[in-house]
Amino acid sequence: MHIHWSLPGIFIACAVASLAHAQGYPAKPIRYVVGFTAGGASDITSRIIGQKLSEHLGQPVIIDNRAGASGTIAAGIVAKAPPDGYTLLSGATSILAINPGLYKKLDYDSLRDFAPVSQTVSMPQLLVVHPGVKATTLKELLALARARAGELNYSSSGTGSSSHMAMELLKFMTGINVVHVPFKGSGQAMPALLAGQVQLVFDPMPSSLPHVKAGRLRAIAISTAARSPAIQDLPTVAESGVPGYESSLWYGVLLPARTPPAIVARLSQTINTILREPDVNERFAGLGAEPLGNSSAEFGKYIASEVVKWGKVIKAVGIQAE
Repeated sequence: MHIHWSLPGIFIACAVASLAHAQGYPAKPIRYVVGFTAGGASDITSRIIGQKLSEHLGQPVIIDNRAGASGTIAAGIVAKAPPDGYTLLSGATSILAINPGLYKKLDYDSLRDFAPVSQTVSMPQLLVVHPGVKATTLKELLALARARAGELNYSSSGTGSSSHMAMELLKFMTGINVVHVPFKGSGQAMPALLAGQVQLVFDPMPSSLPHVKAGRLRAIAISTAARSPAIQDLPTVAESGVPGYESSLWYGVLLPARTPPAIVARLSQTINTILREPDVNERFAGLGAEPLGNSSAEFGKYIASEVVKWGKVIKAVGIQAE
């Protein structure tokens, strides 16, 4: 007997198979790969989402920190993982939008190798200094950096990380010369600042705000276009004398490309539900993070636009990763 498949027939068969796969999903623990060290913003936000996903899906969600090379290691792992819904990537500005312009060769393609699920949060970075730095405003800090050109050091969570790019953008727009000291993540960059080994850093609000509140660090300005309700009296970089400056961090969840659409849709729906829950909103608000939530298609379009934006900045500043 010869069965003749029409094209619509093939599509229907694929859709049925995808749906069957999704109905039994998840049947085992899910691995959530984070490209940065424990204690940084990417890790903190992923743990909030991961814990809730576990509650909603009835399976453990295991956070797997694979720090190094600005998240490229983690992204490479997920890009090559089986497209079965059991390996998630904690995507970030640096991993998806900055790295493509920074590295000549990457183990992954931001737009081709992943199925975007949902954008989770966006957050500002704080420009913070060690209390020993004699500057309380951005104007004073820029004056100090000019007077001591090449003497002030800043840490970052790695070459090409959002903290690195935020400072390089400031250097580019103001002409100051401060020296970059890259680490493997915010979890290492922050202790270096607290110990006075470096003098300043742009750091995501979740990991820097507690130190500011405790008086261990001094906040100078915020990186976003608007002030944050979490620290209302802190001016933006733009209003502190660098008009047009803006650098915000965003995170999202992605799966390997070719993951069945029904699984992508199921996870997207679940994450968007989680992002509307009052206790989650409260936790993110305390971190100065804004919950987002969108469709797979919307997140994909946004990633594409960010690749273009940061590609232009990297070219203008002339940075190249080793």
